[in-house]
Amino acid sequence: MINAHWFIRVRMKRLFLLSLLFGLLACGLLPVPQPTPTPVPTETSTAIPTASVPEPALGTDKNPLILALAPSGHPAPDVIDAGNTLKSLLEKATGYKIVTVLPPNETELVKGFGIGNAHIGVLSPFGYLLVSDQGYAEAAFARQKDGGIFYGAQFIVRKDAGFISYFDPIKDQNTLDASQALIQFKNKKPCWTDELSPSGYVVPLGFLGEAHVKTGAPAFLASHPAVVRAVYAQGICDFGATYVDARAYPGLEGEYPDVMKKVEVVWRIPPIIPYETMVFAPGMSVDMRRALIRAFVDLMSKPDGRKAMQTLYGMDAIAVVRDDQYDEFRKAVSASGLDINSLIK
Repeated sequence: MINAHWFIRVRMKRLFLLSLLFGLLACGLLPVPQPTPTPVPTETSTAIPTASVPEPALGTDKNPLILALAPSGHPAPDVIDAGNTLKSLLEKATGYKIVTVLPPNETELVKGFGIGNAHIGVLSPFGYLLVSDQGYAEAAFARQKDGGIFYGAQFIVRKDAGFISYFDPIKDQNTLDASQALIQFKNKKPCWTDELSPSGYVVPLGFLGEAHVKTGAPAFLASHPAVVRAVYAQGICDFGATYVDARAYPGLEGEYPDVMKKVEVVWRIPPIIPYETMVFAPGMSVDMRRALIRAFVDLMSKPDGRKAMQTLYGMDAIAVVRDDQYDEFRKAVSASGLDINSLIK
């Protein structure tokens, strides 16, 4: 027979222990068992990373130097032949692989330098400024003419038109700075050659801009001799601008024997205007640039090389040039207020 008192004591003890356990749990004094997390499988890549393949060296078969011929939509056979001759001479002299391209116009040639489709080429003064300012190319050679690589411009008037000349023809120098000498052209009508002419429009306009001189509505006459004729004749414009010295253009003195006396220079712009410029892409190594410069200098001393350069680019003589030699020209073009993109075709 079960002892009733013992049974009651055991039951009471169990109830006490359970109450104590729940109390400790409620007070956070005992840890609450947490479920064991189920492992989540992770993806493991078995692909072996591939190293980037370096671009072949410039001037090799797989990455040749690109020589741009003079822009032309319809090149003559002698131009193609000259391009092949120049390519062969440069390859032989440098050991670099070279291919030629023929851009349809200068705008496309400028773009070609920008996207790596040209490494060597010849540009107009304004084309050079575009590629230089955008970091697409650097000056290498300038076309040399009459012993110089830059030329000047001049402001001309009819001698009896009431203007004051600040140019001394004996000393061949200006006697007053541009800001003072050109103020007399304020609100006067100019005769320009054409809208793309560095010496007959853009640079003279820039010097007027730097002097804060606003002129009247201009007349564009298409050529430098035409501007001289217009100034001589009077009634078309008050003053004009030409290269130095358009008054001596062949035939003008025969037409106007007193042109040198009747048409005088008011002020001369120094020789800051470049002829055409050969440029190299900036990605070339120093050694490659030096090798190409030596090659071009050497080939200009050879009849076939000089003939090829003359046929392709109109260059009978060249001289090594630096980008900073164009700073005064760049400044004048900027002061003209014209969009350089509109000055190339």
